[in-house]
Amino acid sequence: MGFELVAVAEDAGGELAAGRYYDAAGATFTTLIDARHTVSALYGMVNVPTGVWIDEAGRIVRPGEVAFSRDFSFLSEAIPGSAYVAALRDWVTNGADSRFALPQRAVAEALGDRPQAADFAIAHFGLALALHERGDEKLAGEHWRRAQELHPASWSIHRQAWVSLTEDERRALWMEKYEALDGAPYYAPLDLPDAPPAGD
Repeated sequence: MGFELVAVAEDAGGELAAGRYYDAAGATFTTLIDARHTVSALYGMVNVPTGVWIDEAGRIVRPGEVAFSRDFSFLSEAIPGSAYVAALRDWVTNGADSRFALPQRAVAEALGDRPQAADFAIAHFGLALALHERGDEKLAGEHWRRAQELHPASWSIHRQAWVSLTEDERRALWMEKYEALDGAPYYAPLDLPDAPPAGD
């Protein structure tokens, strides 16, 4: 089984905002910049980094989930990146026989539960992006806010809605929303039972 890694930066700032990170990383795999957040809308992504496994036939094997390449501590949360990498390697080696490859029914159930409000949020989000590109920040702001109200679980929408704010303003808004989680996780927990250590 072959394997191809594709990284997609979701940023309305386009190349100017995201390209330098690819350059600094010296990425040798496929790198894309999605200024309109098409990928996150299609795959139901609400935070970064998010990984999706897709097989050779174009079928989703695991829908979007937090995807760090190493163990990572985020405030009070421990993200098992090494377990994720180990599960990914198991799938690359064993394909459909991997215990981490989900049956299509489970994938469909995971992808099919997005509420209608989230779809409306994506529509408002797209309109806000178009208005932002035209320089109409006032009207764009109205649609950013509506998108946030309709889909409060999407941190990607929140972050992009703050694009015209200062760094300090963005940090304050992020912390306010994070504290409002009141103990709920920022990243949905990974469901990788008995994943082995990733190794070297």
